[in-house]
Amino acid sequence: MCDYSLMAVPNRLARQGEELVAHRFPTGSLGLASPADLKRATDSAPAARRTFWCVVKEFFNPPHTCPVPAVCIPPGARMQLQDIPARLQQELGVGPIEAVTFTQISAAVNSYRDAVRFSNGREVRLQELREGQRVRVLDLSLAEELDLEKLREERAELHFRR
Repeated sequence: MCDYSLMAVPNRLARQGEELVAHRFPTGSLGLASPADLKRATDSAPAARRTFWCVVKEFFNPPHTCPVPAVCIPPGARMQLQDIPARLQQELGVGPIEAVTFTQISAAVNSYRDAVRFSNGREVRLQELREGQRVRVLDLSLAEELDLEKLREERAELHFRR
C-alpha cells in the first residue's frame, strides 16, 4: 500500500494504466509518485535569480510549495517495472522490463514492507529500486480489498506519535 514512512506524506490510490516513477520523499523513503505531480512541484519553484533580501526573506518565510503525493498501490496489483538496473537483473535473473505483482513482505508496523514479486518468485522491496525508475500500473482488478479503516487507524497512530 504505502510504507509507514509515507503515511505522513499526502497520498492517493493508483489508477489503472498510470505511469509512475520511484521518488525519494522528504521522509527519506522511496515511494511511487506521478511524473505530472513531480513536474508541478518543480515548476512552482521560484526563479533562480533573486536578490539578497529576497533570499533572507524566504529563509524566514519560505514560499509555500505543494507537496508531491505518494501513490499507493494495493497488494495484488499487477505492474510493469521498467529500467531495471543491470545489477538487479543479474542478481534476480530478470530482464530490463518485467511484469511484477505488488505485495507486502511483512505486516510489522514501522518497517519497510512494500515490495514487488517477479514471475520467478523473487521479491524486491521498493526501497531497493533506483530513484527515477519507471513503473506502469497494469491491472488493479486482482488487488486485495483495502481495509480503509485499518489504514485510517494506522495513520492516526502515526500522527499521535508525533
